[in-house]
Amino acid sequence: MNAPYFFNLIPQISMFDPLAEVLGAAENGMLEYSYQDVVKLAGHSCPTVAGAFLMTRSGLKSLYAEEIPVRGEIKVLMKGKLGDGVVGVIANVASMITGATEKGGFHGLGGKFDRRDLVCFEADIESEMALERTDTNERVLLDYDPSCVEADPRMGALLPHILSKKADEDERNLFGTLWQERVRKIMIDHCDDERLIRCRKVVGEK
Repeated sequence: MNAPYFFNLIPQISMFDPLAEVLGAAENGMLEYSYQDVVKLAGHSCPTVAGAFLMTRSGLKSLYAEEIPVRGEIKVLMKGKLGDGVVGVIANVASMITGATEKGGFHGLGGKFDRRDLVCFEADIESEMALERTDTNERVLLDYDPSCVEADPRMGALLPHILSKKADEDERNLFGTLWQERVRKIMIDHCDDERLIRCRKVVGEK
């Protein structure tokens, strides 16, 4: 995959997956997820996919501090309804990284490693998304607002031209470059901006 150069500058998310360890899928059960991984999942790189990666990374950091997050022991709570807006896109990214699934996930082995019912939509939370540890019940509320990273104004005129198939190669290339430049700013320049990601740790309810 010949991706934009800045993909390789984005820190990966390290996870310990006890199921991967038991089944010998990864040495010591250690897995790493890159931004390029979630781009492959979504099929594109955009502010939403970038935000989902950053929210998940920030949430895991808040919940686990210097510990390695345990994949399969994390709930993903979405305030929105599945099928509305970008709710599903964000949930898919968080699901890939955390191992959380709805009813269609892994059933487990001998009563352990069950990944089902760890993703919840229309959750009663005061944020766009929340992550919750199943072992400690700690929860972190997460919101994402990319409006603080403005898009290049030329994109507004280029997009309809591209969608109507009237754009030439130079125009298509320029749009792609401008689009990914905004993603780069989100992922590199503004990743620690409190206006971009709001992260609040609370105690969840069983």
